[in-house]
Amino acid sequence: MSSTGPSGGAAGEAPKIIIDTDWKSQAQAEKEKLAAAESAKKAEQQAKSEAGEGREAGPVGIQDLISLLVSQALMYLGAVPDPQSGRAIVAPEYAKLHIDMLAALEEKTKGNLSETETKLLSRALHELRLEYVEITNYVNKAIAEGKIKPGAAGMGGAPGIVGATGATPPVH
Repeated sequence: MSSTGPSGGAAGEAPKIIIDTDWKSQAQAEKEKLAAAESAKKAEQQAKSEAGEGREAGPVGIQDLISLLVSQALMYLGAVPDPQSGRAIVAPEYAKLHIDMLAALEEKTKGNLSETETKLLSRALHELRLEYVEITNYVNKAIAEGKIKPGAAGMGGAPGIVGATGATPPVH
């Protein structure tokens, strides 16, 4: 890249450092988000393998319901790209809805699940709650810094996702 500063390389270098630093912090935030999503998936897979149950033909079990709700929450936290657009969806209010459904499931099934199922649900909830807090903090910080505008819609402009926490952070 060429330098555009009046004094040669020094003036051209400063904006690169700022841009690179900003890019690095965004990349680090994305890396941490993906690591949290990965750990939630690993916890789910480990619990399934401990139970000796994968998803094969047969009746739908509690693990399948947990997996569905976890994957939906992760999608709305931006961990899984939208299959149609290929862009991450960040809609924390929808993620919270799925996390709250998992919490309701945990409360209503207390004492009726196996130890493995209880651990799976508990770990998934813990990981998703941590990820939710991290993403909402990131979105709120980006709004405060003017990087994104409040009310920017996630989900490709779908109605009902406007508000301070419904903004879409830049995805690289």
